[in-house]
Amino acid sequence: MNRLSKEKSAYLKHSEDQKIDWYPWSEKAFEKAQQEDKPLFLSSGAVWCHWCHVMARESFYDDELAQFLNQNFICIKLDRDERPDIDRRYQLAVAAMGSGGGWPLSVFLTYDKKPFYGGTYFPPEDRFGKPGFRKVLNAITELYKTKRDEITNYTNKLSDALKPEPSAARDIKESFLEEAVTDILSEVDLQNGGFGSAPKFPMAGALEFLIGRYSLIKSETIGLAVRKTLEAMALGGFYDQIGGGFHRYSTDKAWVIPHFEKMADDNAWLLRNYVHAYSVFGDKLFRDVAEGTMEFISQVLSDPDGGFYASQDADVIPDDEGGYFTWTDEDFRRILNEDEYRVLSLHLMNEMGSMHHDATKKVLFTVMDEKEIARQTAKDKKEVGDIIKRGKKKLFQERNRRQTPFIDRTLYTSINGMLISSFLLYSRVFRDDRAKNFAIKSLDRILKIRFVGGQLFHTDGVNALLDDYIHLVDALILAYEVSADIAYLRTAEEIMGLCIKKLWDEKEGGFFDTDDHLLGLIIKGVEDMPHSSANSLAVVLFLKLHFVTQKEEYLQHAEKILKVFSLRAKGIGIHAGYYFYALDAYFNGLRLAVHALPESELASAAITWYKPYMFISYREDRGYIIPCKKNICYEPLHDPEGLKKFLDKEF
Repeated sequence: MNRLSKEKSAYLKHSEDQKIDWYPWSEKAFEKAQQEDKPLFLSSGAVWCHWCHVMARESFYDDELAQFLNQNFICIKLDRDERPDIDRRYQLAVAAMGSGGGWPLSVFLTYDKKPFYGGTYFPPEDRFGKPGFRKVLNAITELYKTKRDEITNYTNKLSDALKPEPSAARDIKESFLEEAVTDILSEVDLQNGGFGSAPKFPMAGALEFLIGRYSLIKSETIGLAVRKTLEAMALGGFYDQIGGGFHRYSTDKAWVIPHFEKMADDNAWLLRNYVHAYSVFGDKLFRDVAEGTMEFISQVLSDPDGGFYASQDADVIPDDEGGYFTWTDEDFRRILNEDEYRVLSLHLMNEMGSMHHDATKKVLFTVMDEKEIARQTAKDKKEVGDIIKRGKKKLFQERNRRQTPFIDRTLYTSINGMLISSFLLYSRVFRDDRAKNFAIKSLDRILKIRFVGGQLFHTDGVNALLDDYIHLVDALILAYEVSADIAYLRTAEEIMGLCIKKLWDEKEGGFFDTDDHLLGLIIKGVEDMPHSSANSLAVVLFLKLHFVTQKEEYLQHAEKILKVFSLRAKGIGIHAGYYFYALDAYFNGLRLAVHALPESELASAAITWYKPYMFISYREDRGYIIPCKKNICYEPLHDPEGLKKFLDKEF
């Protein structure tokens, strides 16, 4: 009996018509496995995952395979977005087995939840250098029947291997920042932008740190790396040239062919990157991309009643990867007039964008800019720009007539915290009341449905994880900064207090990811995976809370996190980018004590002229702002122009 039809997860419901006797993650499944003396098969994935859909079509809808699974295994389907804590632990276990990681995650367990074999996608028969799923199932069945003692010994050794080493804290120094810059810049691809080679993830935390560093020291080396990366991502197929917003990652080193799913968390942090980059560099392209990303989120991932959805799927059908987002020459000829076809083909269509399964279908990316096209077509640059704008509008309208990829409308607390924060930052820099008002509306809704009876939830029926606490507190503090509403600050303190009570490591410092330590595995991370680490963001939030409330314990918590992760962060380069952003904020944060009414021109200027590492606190109205940095407070600033001059000088 398939038990997934009553689940709330969209991913689990997608499997409700399969003939496999799926259980959701539950104790009943493990009790059943013990009673029947069977191994368990755990399949963890997500509704946006292309290869999850492929494996489902190839194997989970296969009657013969379904029957074999039902006879020999107890089967569990897990939504990794709904339970990232469970997925993370089995990802670590499979990685320790030497099988890599990713989705779908396929793991075989004993009835006491211990993994003894695993991998990711398995084709039904041997293919792509991977063993066929049929072969794997037969081998696991035989192994479980004949070598139970070996399985027990292996799982015990694996459990020992997964136990984390104690964290070695060390003092922190400002000089660590320059060392981090050197390490991160050594991984920059100056030809194509980004870090390392293919596949390329944007690494928003590292970008935040580099943008912040540039704002302080104006290093042209840093500026070049940031600009090259942000421009390359914006001009490539990684950015949706027609509908705005970013795909999950680039499969190639030049940001041309993406993995097509659009994740809310990725777009939240990339929106933050481009907003901050515009505030520092003033580049029109960065503004355009921020506006395009914000528009995509507003149109596709926003609930009209407030709140943000989790993701947009990569595909309509697995056989046509990226079909919704790709175009043929025939499409262009049918949709565009002669002038538009010529200009848009030069602008966006190139063989580099050809899809591997159908070379006639192209990912659109910026091949030629307006200036080059004007030179080639003997047209005025402004005319070319107008034609591009008109042609893109036609393509967008045509694409809206296509069957759209599935949207996961779950309102996860962590993701909503990220997007609310990014919308509030966007509203500050671009003076956009629409973004501000929707962010506040969303924040109020999430507090109503997810913060219930003094308890925070990740989603319906799932207790909050570290990401939920921290990203919601971030949203609350930013809401206080833009509105001066003390209620948001008090709620931020209340939720941070709960987070400390439930997840703080009293022995070493830092936060655990959850209080449910499955497999006995305690995870206390600082890595950006791929969005910025919650422990690192917590440092920034503690610094803000200390400045606003003057409570010394907040500063102590910030310092403990920085010290406990210092050695680990040094060793992982770009993957600790946001740790170094937090460290920079600790040493170089600019604190603005706003002794002015929130609606005043002076307070409005403080909110709008946003810079990295800037904290705001509202005090008694005396008609001025006192800026402080390190242990120095400067002369009061009485007018917006004086504040602007100070910020320009400081940054």
